[in-house]
Amino acid sequence: MIKQFDIREYGAEDGGQALCTKAIQSAIAEAGACGGEVYVPAGVYLTGALFLESNMSLYLAEGAVLLGIDSEDEYPVVSGRVAGIEMDWPAAVINVRNAFNVRISGPGTIDGQGEYWWKKYWGDDHRGGMRKRYEKKGLRWAVDYDCFRVRNVIVLNSENISLEEFVSRRSGFWNVHLCYSKNVTVRGIRICDNSGPSTDGIDIDSCNCVLIEGCQISCNDDNICVKSGRDADGLKVAKICKNVTIQNCTLFEGEGITLGSETSGGICNIRIINNSFIGTRNGFRIKSARTRGGVIENITVENLNMLDVAHPFLFQLNWYPKYSCCEIPTDYEGEIPKYWQALVETVPDGRGIPCVKDITVRRVTAVLQETYVGESEAFLIEGLKESPFKNLVFEDISIQAGAFGRITAVSNFTFHGVQYKV
Repeated sequence: MIKQFDIREYGAEDGGQALCTKAIQSAIAEAGACGGEVYVPAGVYLTGALFLESNMSLYLAEGAVLLGIDSEDEYPVVSGRVAGIEMDWPAAVINVRNAFNVRISGPGTIDGQGEYWWKKYWGDDHRGGMRKRYEKKGLRWAVDYDCFRVRNVIVLNSENISLEEFVSRRSGFWNVHLCYSKNVTVRGIRICDNSGPSTDGIDIDSCNCVLIEGCQISCNDDNICVKSGRDADGLKVAKICKNVTIQNCTLFEGEGITLGSETSGGICNIRIINNSFIGTRNGFRIKSARTRGGVIENITVENLNMLDVAHPFLFQLNWYPKYSCCEIPTDYEGEIPKYWQALVETVPDGRGIPCVKDITVRRVTAVLQETYVGESEAFLIEGLKESPFKNLVFEDISIQAGAFGRITAVSNFTFHGVQYKV
């Protein structure tokens, strides 16, 4: 029988006022030493960064809340990868680093108190903050890296990890980040209340053998995203993201299921099946840039149901140049961080052009309710002249949208049983 360690026995106090980080970390240390389970009972427990150990589990009971404190001092800066660049960044609320055989489960909640971090990025009115200051300086590409924000969960360099049932809400940055890890299952979690910038649901970053199943996700960016590094840094690291299955998920507000834009290490063997989209801005999305490079291949997308989705299919290989193309203004004065140097490093000729091939999409239905308001476009597929999409197959597709859209730079494109109606 697995030994259980109740955090209250180590001094954790309910109420969300007393900082419980040390108490909970003490319970983690004991559980890790004997393969036990840390038990978080009903109540609100204020905490900074927690670091789980190998061969242990963390259980969040019904009504339990791990409340991330909105104090930057409580999240030590640690090495890792953020938005495709290897750099130092604040630890998450829950950290699984260099570990194996770890499980996080239960119906309780991880609450990142994201409003503090969101205001830091874009101010009280969503049009100010660091974002506005950086855009004035011609540094749109840098603000996401300089504005250190805390994730709810990070799994880094780890193996045999299971995340099940819990709720992740109000994350300061990405909700769940899986990076450089193998054999990871994310099943039945719910991600919600994420109105802040870059509050991705689940990011799968240069991992191998990942199953995302039965999750419900609402956020303000990509609901689920598959990544593999950015530009020169990502090409050097060269870690592919492969063998990923995303199935039986329900996606609400957000940008849908995305491959990219961080594609430098390559993305292959991805299965996206039996998913529902309700009010997402996009359905299935591929994005990259002329500086990214990497090969995206062997992608299977089947049995998708979309309701009130503005862009069912959005593929762009020259996505968002203001963010994707990094250049330090000639009149810039100040320190240049090491990770800025990585971002502006020149990609060797030819290596920055991404290659996307062997994509099969079948059995997709997209409809709009009479109450739907806003633009809608069935297809926006924009390859590069020097690197068109290759071997795209669309079969048994039925889409209702305000416009058909456009398709450019595609080589060997099969349309079979595709219906479009206004």
